[in-house]
Amino acid sequence: MKFARFVWKTLVAIKDGLVLLLLLLFFWGLYAVLTMRPSAADVRNGALYLPIDGPIVEEKTQIDPWSLLTSRGDVSHEFAARDLVRAISAAASDDRIKAVVIDLSEFGGARQVSLEEVGAAMDKVRAAKKPVLVYDVLYQDGSALLGAHASEAWVDPMGGVEIAGPGGSQLYYKDLLDKLKVNAHVFRVGTYKSAVEPYFRNDASPAAKEELNATYGALWQDWQDDYRKARPRADIDTPVKHPLEWLAAAGGNAAKAAVGSGLVDRIGDRVAFGQRVAQIAGKDSGSGLGDFRATSLDDYLADKTLPTAGKAIAVVTVAGEIVDGEAGPGKAGGDRIAGLIDDANANGDYAALVVRVDSPGGSVMASEKIRAAIARMRNKGLPVVVSMGNLAASGGYWVTTPGQMVFAEPSTITGSIGVFGVVPTFEHALPQVGIHADPFRLTPLGGQPDLFGGLTPQASALIQGQIEQIYARFLGLVARARHKSPAEVDKIAQGRVWDGGTARQLGLVDRFGGLGDALAYAAQAAGIKDGKWHPVYLGSGEDTVQSLLERMTSSSSGDGQPAGDMVALAAQRQAGIAAQLGRDLSFLLSGTGAQAYCLECAGIGPAPRASVDAANRDKGWLALLATKLAL
Repeated sequence: MKFARFVWKTLVAIKDGLVLLLLLLFFWGLYAVLTMRPSAADVRNGALYLPIDGPIVEEKTQIDPWSLLTSRGDVSHEFAARDLVRAISAAASDDRIKAVVIDLSEFGGARQVSLEEVGAAMDKVRAAKKPVLVYDVLYQDGSALLGAHASEAWVDPMGGVEIAGPGGSQLYYKDLLDKLKVNAHVFRVGTYKSAVEPYFRNDASPAAKEELNATYGALWQDWQDDYRKARPRADIDTPVKHPLEWLAAAGGNAAKAAVGSGLVDRIGDRVAFGQRVAQIAGKDSGSGLGDFRATSLDDYLADKTLPTAGKAIAVVTVAGEIVDGEAGPGKAGGDRIAGLIDDANANGDYAALVVRVDSPGGSVMASEKIRAAIARMRNKGLPVVVSMGNLAASGGYWVTTPGQMVFAEPSTITGSIGVFGVVPTFEHALPQVGIHADPFRLTPLGGQPDLFGGLTPQASALIQGQIEQIYARFLGLVARARHKSPAEVDKIAQGRVWDGGTARQLGLVDRFGGLGDALAYAAQAAGIKDGKWHPVYLGSGEDTVQSLLERMTSSSSGDGQPAGDMVALAAQRQAGIAAQLGRDLSFLLSGTGAQAYCLECAGIGPAPRASVDAANRDKGWLALLATKLAL
């Protein structure tokens, strides 16, 4: 009996211990969640510290919680350009912030307009007599432009500066498709609509090369103008035009060469950089060597909340590839964005609408849904103003046509007014693997499009006719919006891409300016006085789960571009080529409909990155667990 009581007491003690342990774990988890949330109370006297360990984007991709469980790949840490601009600009007049400190050693890249916007915000801090310190290992075009706006640009002793300018290779698949006997039927309108050239050529057409030279040439000139304005004493000609001689003059030491040319100001590792910041912002007591008092971006934004006084102006963001359905944020799902606009229209609380576009286009159907929703807002009598960011091309231009005023930057890429479609068929490929198709049809269009038996001439002509009809509609929309005839628009359309400066001369945009200028114009058009309005970003309400996921993943993933030398850079670009190959072939086989998409625009800036590393997508923790259980 004594033994039974002993066993019972032991079991009860184990049970109580487990309950206590679970309670402790619960409260520990609750504490961890609460401390992870951004808090205005965490703003400290010191530096605003911005380790930009990912790409700068117009709209951050929403993190899928399921992907965190099903993949061991890193979640991409993205930074919204407007968040960086708002934080850096606010630091200029905040007495608590002694300096703005930007670490670019894991920078994921950005397109040119975003770089210029962040650089302009850095200039505001310097104008307020506050230092802006930037650190990087290997400055490249994007990070070098940001470094030019710093009062102190630091480079690691093992690093340097590489200013390469625009360039790279586009992959072409004609010979591969011929060898596989895949028949890629291409339907398009537009001499310059080169997005489908990789499927029927082995190189760029003369028209495409002409367009690339003009567009990239304009952007490269804008880059140089911005750099020289920010750092007028720097010599960028020698490292760009004569890089080997430039390095040789410094004894092969890239960091010393960069200082000698005025591209950076000081050489030092991360610890030395941190010690320099600590001299300005104060040392973080009880911390390690090279640490300094600092406030994070999220905590600072929690303190610097958006204004809510006055009338509301709705801002809808069309960012990323335009696709059918509810995709996004980070992709412009046509149904999702049209729904946001229609809800705002029905709400009746908004005085105007600003459409912020940063997209190379995509699905014609999705673009039309967004355009129609914007038109409904304008037909209600509300001012509708367009603000173009880095890209507003093809479908990205389609959605701007209801706007009464269009703002763009000189470095904006726009135009690409053209349409295409690709239908692959396998009537010659299947017999190579022992599969034979025996088409049956009672009419010329019976069973068409037949991916296995091929397209009939009538089906091909019908599809081409639909593409031409869509192009005619595109011309008509642009003609009405820009007060031109369809024939006049056709001369500057044909799928041709334009930089913002040329687009303004051609009448495709109205004024130069950023999102702030578009908002101010919308307020004026709505009859609202200065200071009596505030922006409301549709669909971007605070999401506690997303905020926690971002902080959890960004604290440990370090998924930006790893700091490294030219060899590491080559390896990264090799991975980018593999990703491009996968995207191009996936597009061919995806069965997408008619596209108003700009290939040249999508190729500018950092390559799109999935929210989870695709190479590890099928090796997630749940998949790994299932494999282990099956063994």
